[in-house]
Amino acid sequence: MLQETVWDTGKPPSIKSYTLGNFRGLPQIQKLTEEQRFEMEVVGNVLPFKANNYVVEQLIDWNDVPNDPIFVLTFPQRNMLKERHFERMAQTLRDGADKKTVAAVANEIRLQLNPHPAGQLELNVPVLKDGTQLYGMQHKYKETCLFFPSQSQTCHAYCSFCFRWPQFVGMDEMKFAMRESDQMVQYISEHPEISDVLFTGGDPMIMKARIFETYIDALLDANLPNLKTIRIGTKALAYWPYKFITDNDAKETLGLFERVTGRGLHLALMAHFNHHVELSTPAVKDAIRVVRATGTEIRTQSPLLSHINDDAGVWAKMWRDQVQLGCIPYYMFVVRDTGAQHYFGISLTRAHQIFRDAYKQVSGLGRTVRGPSMSATPGKVQVEGTPVVAGKRVIALRFLQGRNPDWVQRPFYAEYDEGAIWLDDLKPAFEDKFFFEDELKTRYSGARTLEKS
Repeated sequence: MLQETVWDTGKPPSIKSYTLGNFRGLPQIQKLTEEQRFEMEVVGNVLPFKANNYVVEQLIDWNDVPNDPIFVLTFPQRNMLKERHFERMAQTLRDGADKKTVAAVANEIRLQLNPHPAGQLELNVPVLKDGTQLYGMQHKYKETCLFFPSQSQTCHAYCSFCFRWPQFVGMDEMKFAMRESDQMVQYISEHPEISDVLFTGGDPMIMKARIFETYIDALLDANLPNLKTIRIGTKALAYWPYKFITDNDAKETLGLFERVTGRGLHLALMAHFNHHVELSTPAVKDAIRVVRATGTEIRTQSPLLSHINDDAGVWAKMWRDQVQLGCIPYYMFVVRDTGAQHYFGISLTRAHQIFRDAYKQVSGLGRTVRGPSMSATPGKVQVEGTPVVAGKRVIALRFLQGRNPDWVQRPFYAEYDEGAIWLDDLKPAFEDKFFFEDELKTRYSGARTLEKS
């Protein structure tokens, strides 16, 4: 049951964050055992942890903790760390180690968790024609570049599965971040093939409107003929919808959206919703309504997560609710090979079955969604099914996006494997190697063809 709180008073709420430093003061946390609270601290010293009062009081059913999906989504759970990593950090804390020692142990563990999967640090960093490397951008696919504003390297709350977790744990050498909007503009102007810019983070919607508009205005003022779409990757609709309805810069944010669409550019909010509960409050429904009124399109996406949404009924309801609210279901992702993949991951064969069982429950308007999709080193790879080909059962795959655009929509087949949870777990069904492997090695000499966790 949702709690009766001040959220229904009509007064603009203020966000209050909960981290390792103050989460024990939550009345709801007092109901947990000391062992459970300690386990949260152990995991939270390795993986990022931040919740807020909206998540705690409006989205989590505390009568169903520890099984509540939003609780698992936002609060650390013991098994999110492998046992050897958990015990290493637990003993460090039991020994009363100082902050420097705790941080050193945490970083040692983090480096074993494949902090930057899919070749992000080695393969995706753009370079200006003058040789300047832009570590606050990523350019993996021909038409789209990613931009990481330095002021957006946090979120209203953290997802426990987040594949960008290195952005939040103080490992500066692992961060993507950039202040210079002029370099972003220069890179896009030097690459006429780019039509889409995706602002990401962290969460760009953590920024005040006056800060975010400096980046947007740089793009608008440049009047780049190749720029057609601006995307904003955000969890704000789910974790703090008041950003768009009652925060002191809500009107400015919506006005900025209108300025983009008024210039004839397509503006897409890439909204992360992991469970239909996040779509259930009056606040999120109001936020979706006012965002859409600016001419902004809302597309929705989420990974398929064990312990949170590994149920076809959950996905079907989420897609139906999204369509009813005017959002466009876009992607079901496979959990990336980083962080707590061992905890959240689901086999590719089961992932496809969940996708199929959910897909067939929704109308055509909900069937805009694609998945299950792996954002792997070569590109976005979709699991198509498990057909029998040439007398043997296989896993059918195809590229939705590729480092080489010619790979897109090309079918290929892997040996049937009910234990495989990622592309690099698969073996070719009919050849010695997948068709893209040699070219990938040639295009990116020195890089691994497939990321290993």
